Amino acid sequence: MKTSMTGTSLLATVLFLLAATTAAGAQDIYKCNLGGEPAYMDHPCPGGKGVLLHRADDTEIIDQFLRLGQQDKAKAYADSLRLDALYEERLAAYRQGQQEKAQRQADEAVAAEQRERQARQQALVDQLANSNQLQAENNALRRQNAQYQQQLSAPVENYAPAYWGTAPPYLGRPDEHHRRDHDGDHWHRPAPQEPVFHPCKQLAGGRVQC
Repeated sequence: MKTSMTGTSLLATVLFLLAATTAAGAQDIYKCNLGGEPAYMDHPCPGGKGVLLHRADDTEIIDQFLRLGQQDKAKAYADSLRLDALYEERLAAYRQGQQEKAQRQADEAVAAEQRERQARQQALVDQLANSNQLQAENNALRRQNAQYQQQLSAPVENYAPAYWGTAPPYLGRPDEHHRRDHDGDHWHRPAPQEPVFHPCKQLAGGRVQC
C-alpha cells in the first residue's frame, strides 16, 4: 500500500489509514518521504527512514491469521513471543464468533423455510377459495338456466281470441247483415263467415306476442 498526499487532507488520510487497519487486518503504517512528498506505506520506508504511525499489535496479528484460516501460523506467532494466554483467548473468541455466525445462518435458514412453507399454505388456501367461488358461480348459473328452461317449457295460458284485431261479422248493424225473407215477414241472419285467426308467438318467461 502506498499513498501520497499533501495539504490539509494529510491528517484525514492518516486517520483513514489508522481506521482501515482494524477492518483490513493487522498491518503497520509508515510515513515516508519520497522525493519530497509524504507517502504512507504498510512496510518500512526505503533506507529505513520514516515514521511508524501505527504498529499492529499482537492481538491484531493473531486475529488476522485466524480470520484467514491460518491457525497454525497464529499459534507459531504466539509461541515465538510466548503469548500462549493471548493465543488461547483470541482462539476462544474466534471460535465463539464462528459458532454465533453458524447459529445466525441456521436461524436464517429455518426462518426462510418457515416463510416458504407459509407461502405454500397461503397459496393452497387461495386456490381453494378461488375454486369454491367458481363452483358457487357455476351452481348459480345452472339454477338460472334451469329456471329459464322451465319458463320456456311452461304452457301458454292466455290465448288470443280468434277475432283478435277484427270484429266478428255477426256483430254488425242489422241493416247491413240482416235480410228479410221473400215474404218480408221474417228477418234472417246470413251464415257466419269463418273466423280470422291471428297466430301468436311464444316468448321466454311465458309471454305471448300476437
